[in-house]
Amino acid sequence: MKTYSAKPADVQKRWVLIDAEGLILGRLATIVANRLRGKHLTTFTPHVDMGDNVIIVNAEKIKVTGKKLTDKVFYWHTNHPGGIKGRSIGQLLGGAHPERVIEKAVERMITRGPLGRQQMRNLRVYAGSAHPHEGQQPEVLDVASLNPKNKR
Repeated sequence: MKTYSAKPADVQKRWVLIDAEGLILGRLATIVANRLRGKHLTTFTPHVDMGDNVIIVNAEKIKVTGKKLTDKVFYWHTNHPGGIKGRSIGQLLGGAHPERVIEKAVERMITRGPLGRQQMRNLRVYAGSAHPHEGQQPEVLDVASLNPKNKR
């Protein structure tokens, strides 16, 4: 018996649409990361970009559990003395780019390196309900029905 190893020419990429309204951030991010990597396929090959193209709409209506909205702070440094800054998830969701919360959550679940960067290019996140990808005829993935804990 031989182990099957997919080649990039064998990959059939599909388009998936996910509505993030009322979904839990971490649970959504794990499902999206697995879809981007292609781990939901029986022919998964770790060194090939086999994942789907994922479109997420209503990113501004995502939910988090507990007090993460106010207590979980993302820090960064400006490379100047005393230049540490931070914003909470609530500030990021209420700001100009709420889609970055989902993008960062998924990015931190994807493997680092050239393949991970290539897989992240297949993710499109939009704050509102409109998206410019109707031409690809994406199939709707109902994440809320997969597990009752996915929706709040």
